[in-house]
Amino acid sequence: MTDMPIETDVAIIGAGPAGLFAAFQCAMLRLRCLLIDVLPEVGGQCVALYPEKPIYDIPACPAVEGAQLIASLEKQIEPFAIPRLLKHRIESLTGHRGDFTLGTDKGTQVKAKAVIIAAGAGAFGPNRPPLDGLDAFEGTGAVQYYVRRKADFDGRRIVIAGGGDSALDWALALKDSAEKLYLVHRRDRFRGAPESLRLLDEAVAAGQIEKVVPYQLHALHGQNGALEAVEVADLDGATRKLEADVLLPFFGLATDLGPIARWGVDTIRSTIPVVPSSCETNMPGVFAIGDVATYPGKLKLILQGFSEGAMAAHAIYPIVNPDQALHFEYSTSKGVPAA
Repeated sequence: MTDMPIETDVAIIGAGPAGLFAAFQCAMLRLRCLLIDVLPEVGGQCVALYPEKPIYDIPACPAVEGAQLIASLEKQIEPFAIPRLLKHRIESLTGHRGDFTLGTDKGTQVKAKAVIIAAGAGAFGPNRPPLDGLDAFEGTGAVQYYVRRKADFDGRRIVIAGGGDSALDWALALKDSAEKLYLVHRRDRFRGAPESLRLLDEAVAAGQIEKVVPYQLHALHGQNGALEAVEVADLDGATRKLEADVLLPFFGLATDLGPIARWGVDTIRSTIPVVPSSCETNMPGVFAIGDVATYPGKLKLILQGFSEGAMAAHAIYPIVNPDQALHFEYSTSKGVPAA
């Protein structure tokens, strides 16, 4: 264990988009903060899962890839030189409002007056389809759950399985470069943004995407981890083989809050209930923002996480400065203070 703990005003657990913007908001209020993440780099799911996936609902950005968004958020906090503690998992949280101690899996201790949990989905992994011999195809990359480089799929025969946003978004993103692209779903209704559904209909009509509905994954065919075909079955058991080089199953993430669930914060199905106006949890001085936070009317959008980061920072200010009133100024009049 390190001899001296790291001291800060606000410990931000999670360095994804919500955590990065919360750090900016804290810094604008002259609150010292520390970004902590178990991953080796900042960015969370945007970098780990979909660095090249276009995101369409960031204000003032008609489309921005995950990695580009993180690069912009890092540029925004650059003037403040905010320290990071990466490849560290927070195992313990003790203390009370104004005086918390966090312990990591590396033996590092952090002393903070307030805590923001911006852990996204927590520890996450893909929901894997129950197919015989799946491991062998995963090992060669013939079955993948994330798209990190779109160029890896150029000229390939692709089967995408799923009916949600990820399946739709990647089908639309890869349709122009794939040799053949199938979209498999158990029913002819997809859960996605209206614009994505419109673009899907256009791509199907143009022959760029073939919808295979209502079908489910049934079997994989190939040798030595090289995929040759994906077999699908309809609700009556009739099967069809789709010649393919790669399968992308998008059935969501299995999430786990890990040690967070043992800290004393209330949880509901891997999320943390918060007070909507401040994002404070049931533990005074501990806040939650982004996908991990829940309350009535919550939308799991990055922009909502940005708003929650701002609210949490303002709610934390009187914890750090109990005898000092906050006279809020807009950034247009205040500017960005020097680090």
